[in-house]
Amino acid sequence: MWDLIIKSFYLVLPAYLANMSPVIFAKLKLFKFLARPIDGGKKMSGADIFGSSKTWRGLLAGVILGVLVASLQAGLYNYDFFYNLSLFNYQVNFLIFGFLAGLGAILGDLIKSFFKRRIGIKSGGSWPIFDQLDFIVGFFIFTYLIYQPPIQIVATVLMMTLILHPVTNIIGYLTGFKKVWW
Repeated sequence: MWDLIIKSFYLVLPAYLANMSPVIFAKLKLFKFLARPIDGGKKMSGADIFGSSKTWRGLLAGVILGVLVASLQAGLYNYDFFYNLSLFNYQVNFLIFGFLAGLGAILGDLIKSFFKRRIGIKSGGSWPIFDQLDFIVGFFIFTYLIYQPPIQIVATVLMMTLILHPVTNIIGYLTGFKKVWW
């Protein structure tokens, strides 16, 4: 069981870090010129389309971190320890995998935000379960183009994320990276 959890975690590591990257890039004031809302501040039916916190900087940050982590995984793939953790060969498509992992994670969050605005949840408001799994669903949809995980991997990642996501958010809040604990 632990083997499945560790391998699943290693697989989605690019998405996990991509999901955290917008907050980190904003806190570190990286790419400030891209800190503009993707929706341009436009509204739909009186509500934001995505919200002011969904920025071009965050989208770029997610892709950058996804590619960097997958690049690191590809570099470590030749070492037995990391080879045995890997569920697929990172060296073959690491740039594509990292790009799709980061983009999928951020777009999953963006699409969830669109629906949050439609049902009246303001930017930063909590939407349990959906807030935890949006980026992982995006990750699996986008990376499916090059890797089709077995269902037990998908189920493990979903359950693991329901635990890890709130824990990392609380840590982010306590360290000042996030404004809210969820």
